[in-house]
Order: sequence, then C-alpha cells, then structure tokens
Amino acid sequence: MISKEENILFAAEKLFAEKGFDGTSTREISKAANVNISMISYYFGSKEKLYEKLVEYRMNEGQFFSRDIVERTDLNEWQKIEKIIDQFSNRIRTQKCFYRIMQREQLHTSNPQIVEFLKETKMSFLSMYSRILESGLKSGVFTKNPPIYLLHSTISGTLFYAFNAKEMYKEFLNDTDDEDVFDEKFYTELNRHIKHLLKDLLGYEENK
Repeated sequence: MISKEENILFAAEKLFAEKGFDGTSTREISKAANVNISMISYYFGSKEKLYEKLVEYRMNEGQFFSRDIVERTDLNEWQKIEKIIDQFSNRIRTQKCFYRIMQREQLHTSNPQIVEFLKETKMSFLSMYSRILESGLKSGVFTKNPPIYLLHSTISGTLFYAFNAKEMYKEFLNDTDDEDVFDEKFYTELNRHIKHLLKDLLGYEENK
C-alpha cells in the first residue's frame, strides 16, 4: 500500500515526464491522483515543492540501496560493483518516467534547490565508487586505478545513452518482440557489456 503523499508523487511523476514541469498543472495532478486539489497544498505546499520532493524521494531510494551494498561484508569489491550496476540499470528500466525528468533537468533546470540536490547526489556516488576502488586496490581485487570521475561517467553515461537509444536499437535489430521481452534481453546485454568494460578498467580477473 502506498500513502496518499506517494500516490500524488507518482501521479505527478508521470505527468512531469510527459508534459514537463511548466506544462503540468496542479489540477491535472489532482485528477490523475484522484484527490482534491487542496491535498497538494496540504502535503507539499506548492507544485514547485512537490517537484522537489519527487526528485529527493527517488534519488534517496537509489542512494539508500547503494549505501547498503557498500557496507556489506559478505561481498568483495567487484561483487559490490556488479550489484550497483544491476540496481542502477533496473531503476532506469523500471522508473522510466523519473529518468526522463532527470535528463531534462540536467539540461534545463533553473531550480537552485534541485541543482544542488543533483550535485550532492552525484558527489555521493563519486564518494561511494572511491571507497570501493580504494578498498579493492588494498585487497588486491583490483589492479588498476582509473580516474573515479571517468569510471562514474562510463557507468552512468553508457546506461543513459542506451536508455535513450533503446527504440532505435530495437529497430536496428529488427526485433519484433513486445517491449517487456525486448527490455529483458536489452538490459541483460547492457549490464553484461558495462561489466566487461569495468573489468578491464579496474584490472579485475575473475579466477586469479
């Protein structure tokens, strides 16, 4: 069961992805969420605050899971990297609306609070990758020390480019499967591809 607040957030998310922030009215959000328009003011104060809360909510979800992976003692550093890639990829696959919003925000946002929140989130991921790399080098799991900011760019840049180009790839492959079936194959191959790249970048050898 989701809360009333989450119900409004998720309804707004779909509309923001489709129409953009400026193109979405609070009346449309309340209709999609099947709530009185006054509930938006009650829970969020304004459309701007609702938007900020949505970004914070989704970004915190991903960071919480990633932090949990980093702290696990039953995984080595490469296994942590693998799980982070799988989790990141799955979020992009299952939360298409939010990541469409985020890509638009990267280019066009004028909201200083969201700009700062996105920056803090990226810095947090850079710190997380740094911790894993440093630990992996000490333990001998990794033998190479690539620049962290480029490691992060390799993961997120490849995922987002593939996400944006998925329909073109489907056409290129002349794939007639329905979307869910194609998604399963596409993201499985994408994850495998990114892991192959990172093995080389990090100097990880599976059976050494």
